[in-house]
Amino acid sequence: MVSVKEKIAYGLGDTASNIVFQTVMLFLTFFYTDIFGISPAFVGTMFLAVRVIDAITDPLMGAIADRTTSKHGKFRPYLLWFALPFGLMSVLAFTTPDFSETGKMWYAFITYTLLMLVYTAINIPYCALGGVLTADPKERVSVQSYRFVFAMLGGVLVSACTLPLVEYFGAGDKAKGYQLTILAMSILGVGMFLACFYGTKERVQPPAAAQGSMKNDFKMLWQNDQWRVLSVAALFLLSGSVLRNTLAIYYVKYYLELPDSISLFITLGMVGSIVGCIVAQPLSKKFCKVKLYIGIQLVAAALCIASYFVAADQVELAFALFILWNLFFNAGTPLLWAKMADTVDYGQWKTGVRSTGMVYSSIVFFIKLGLAIGGASAGWLLAGYGYQADVTQTDEAKQGILISFSLYPAIGSIVVAFVMRWYILTNEKIDQISLDLRRVAV
Repeated sequence: MVSVKEKIAYGLGDTASNIVFQTVMLFLTFFYTDIFGISPAFVGTMFLAVRVIDAITDPLMGAIADRTTSKHGKFRPYLLWFALPFGLMSVLAFTTPDFSETGKMWYAFITYTLLMLVYTAINIPYCALGGVLTADPKERVSVQSYRFVFAMLGGVLVSACTLPLVEYFGAGDKAKGYQLTILAMSILGVGMFLACFYGTKERVQPPAAAQGSMKNDFKMLWQNDQWRVLSVAALFLLSGSVLRNTLAIYYVKYYLELPDSISLFITLGMVGSIVGCIVAQPLSKKFCKVKLYIGIQLVAAALCIASYFVAADQVELAFALFILWNLFFNAGTPLLWAKMADTVDYGQWKTGVRSTGMVYSSIVFFIKLGLAIGGASAGWLLAGYGYQADVTQTDEAKQGILISFSLYPAIGSIVVAFVMRWYILTNEKIDQISLDLRRVAV
């Protein structure tokens, strides 16, 4: 059993991660277009280009972590080594230099790329750490539920405090406000990463003979058919959700025409997310995790589609649907990450090789690819529908924001529900695999 104290310590690591992850999802596109001063088309292209770099760094980081040997374990040391660089790069990414437009484009590209590289270096080992805290499949759902409750608390912190702090620190200078706001949040995040490092312990160790070449790592990974299913699901899942979350600010400001309600809208959405993460564990005890996850995605898709039919003056309904979407969508998040740990067990059971870092890093790569596609799509769609920063939008632009916020994200959840039909690791199957692995270990 993992103690509540340790689960909280592990969860604090994702609170720290989400200070940047949620800021990127909710505010970075808006910051680049309306504060920093570069075009949405460039922002979309930049987001996608950086993911090409991640295509190399994510699995490479997973392989490096799997081979790390230290007195602190394989994955925990990276929380200590990269906490401060992570905080520093977060601040630089939200700093507005006095450059030409071309200079700003280069600055944005370089700092965003470095931010994502440092994020990879600390987040891949952090994610893999969740798979070695316990070997109990049921306890893993509990660990991930705690993790994502604290992750969403980080999201609440970002959504509720960012814009008010920008106004407070900036005193009319929004560029300065964003920089100082992220500085304050980064200091908090560094402390949380260190708390995660000191408060957790790695317990699940790979077989001594399991370590081979990186080429063999990729070969074993490809033989894990359940890894392939989760990778495709992660890609479409994040593409849709990031598109919706990125456009939430634009939806409230330009479609609902309530710029003063942006913080309230996204904060209430985060509250719904927290409730969703809390109910994930009790639901997983009553229902098959696979069928439950498929059902959650279909409900999330229906709620997205319903948003399309909400008129601009139906404010309460718009808020309610966004809260409910966050609740249902994020009820599936702990289940997805518990499935990753199950997939590691399945790979070891099938091939004899336990590649915790490789499985997590490669799925996280598809998550970040989805993040890039969702973010890039947001920029491209805004440009395509004729969006102009910080002015009254045309009817075409407003309609484009509505469609992109509601209908397009629904496609992602529908595809995920379809893909998960090929996921075979039911509760009963995982129990049998865990039993077989314990017999081999003995």
